[in-house]
Amino acid sequence: MNHKKLTIAYQEFNSDNELPKHDQQLIKAAEQIAQQSYSPYSRFKVGAAILLKNGEIISGANQENAAYPSGLCAERVALFYANSQFPGVAVVKIAIVAFNKKGLLEQAVPPCGACRQVMSESEQRFKSPIEVILKGQKNVLILKDVESLLPFSFNKDYL
Repeated sequence: MNHKKLTIAYQEFNSDNELPKHDQQLIKAAEQIAQQSYSPYSRFKVGAAILLKNGEIISGANQENAAYPSGLCAERVALFYANSQFPGVAVVKIAIVAFNKKGLLEQAVPPCGACRQVMSESEQRFKSPIEVILKGQKNVLILKDVESLLPFSFNKDYL
């Protein structure tokens, strides 16, 4: 038996003010779209903003449904819209924020497993890493790619 270790590198900032202006703008787009979330059941508002390689910024908010599995996370709303409107354009970055009844969550919140898988597929599709920016009140995390969030992703090579 072999013992192996997996480590993930990321950057942590105390505030988005420490980031370049274009990253701050992407976070602001995610914060603004989160307020348009349809989340009457959980009251958990999530916003995602994507920077495409052509410079377009696409954003999406989570959409709930009384039949819970029928809803969709903000990350997938934004990614699927981007892929349908700009099918040949790679995603460069994604910023994700989450709010509850009290406001922006204290800690940066990572995407769920399903969103990580969809993000991973986008990286593989365009053979281009997607930088992930996660913002909370107390910190901002930046990961260089989705593989840092989902190192053993399922992909077309398994089919």
